[in-house]
Amino acid sequence: MALSVAQIHAQVAKKSKQAKGPRALGLLELSSDGKAQLIPIAIMVDGKFYDAGAYKASPVPQALWSDTVYEGEKTGVTQGLFTVGGALQRTPGNWLAEGKWRPAGSEPRTRKSEPSKPRMGDEDEGPPKLRRGDSGKPDAETTSPAPPTPSAEDKKTPSSSPAPDVSSPQGGTTSRDTPPAAANPQVPSPDANDDDPNRPVLTRGKPETQGAGHPQVGASTGVPRRPVTVIPKPATKLDTQSEAKKTRETIPAISDANGPEPRPYSYDIKPAEEQRYRKGMLALASDALHSRLKEMMPTVPGAKPAPRPSARRTVKTEPPTFNDVQFRAFDLWNTNEPVFVLSATAHMPQSAADSANPPAYYVTVVAKNNIYDELRKLYAGVTDDHHLDQTPRFELIDAVDADGDGRGELLFRRISDAGSSWGVYRAGADQLFPLFEGAPAQ
Repeated sequence: MALSVAQIHAQVAKKSKQAKGPRALGLLELSSDGKAQLIPIAIMVDGKFYDAGAYKASPVPQALWSDTVYEGEKTGVTQGLFTVGGALQRTPGNWLAEGKWRPAGSEPRTRKSEPSKPRMGDEDEGPPKLRRGDSGKPDAETTSPAPPTPSAEDKKTPSSSPAPDVSSPQGGTTSRDTPPAAANPQVPSPDANDDDPNRPVLTRGKPETQGAGHPQVGASTGVPRRPVTVIPKPATKLDTQSEAKKTRETIPAISDANGPEPRPYSYDIKPAEEQRYRKGMLALASDALHSRLKEMMPTVPGAKPAPRPSARRTVKTEPPTFNDVQFRAFDLWNTNEPVFVLSATAHMPQSAADSANPPAYYVTVVAKNNIYDELRKLYAGVTDDHHLDQTPRFELIDAVDADGDGRGELLFRRISDAGSSWGVYRAGADQLFPLFEGAPAQ
């Protein structure tokens, strides 16, 4: 019994221990050409969060000091290492770091000291030999035989077997002093076809001076060819933005010398369960949208006041249409209790009397599944382009351990009318608790 009490005490002490920092959080932007940039988000020192782009920025923020190593993590899984090379200030308070990105698994392998293996070849045949052509064939076969050259003794002493006489065009015979090349009928004389009108002639110039006939495919005509230029189709602004969005990847990154080892925060869910939870999250988003519309109705420009429902007749609310739905599930506390995040763009059905361009509403819902397999809403944010000053638009980045306690938090991009900023939130039992909310970049 004493042993079990000691074990429980050790577990509680281990849970209560929290890192003090410094621990920096940033966002990596990876392009398709291998270039990487780091955007500083927050830095935790002595358990408190500060803006990483402003903390000790004299002249460079501490989070962007040279040779600082960040570990890129996607949903808690290591993706690689980023080493800061230099910092750049685009606007006052808006910093950016450039450096070297090394993906996970691309580390150079260390070579072990092994005995050298014998090389393949003719090491046992003596010193190296210079060969021509195929080394497997003898030298006599790889080179063409040269015509025999008569020696001095052959010229002085006549051969025992007389050479056969070859008739000359004048009816005589050729002498024995004729060179062997002329006596060999297999080697034609270079001047034998000078009078042939069909012989090939190597010339330079335009093909008009070479007579009729088309050159063969792939043959060189001696005329410089004009390069064929293909005029590319000009890319539109929409295509450029969509292409840049496809080729750019964002990954959260952590820099901490004494932090815990990363662990995955993804939650495995079956397809049938995913559809059921997704349907429940859309229902929560629909309820949040209708509640928000009732609050914003007096401030919507050109909107008519809604008629009051009578006691006998109830008003039937029509469901909205959701587009660009993103649904993700996380196991942030490693307790097998999923936390769901849904973001979408909603449109309300419009009648003929309403505006031709209905507004688009941005909905973000965070819910937690309790022990009774029911969705409990932790956060619901609804806004549009006309109310970003009141309620910012939330875009989920990923789950990341921002404070180094081994549990995951949710990293959002907050978009308002003043600009974009970052927010780190912890999913509690009933609501989201902000750990860090940065100021919009100027």
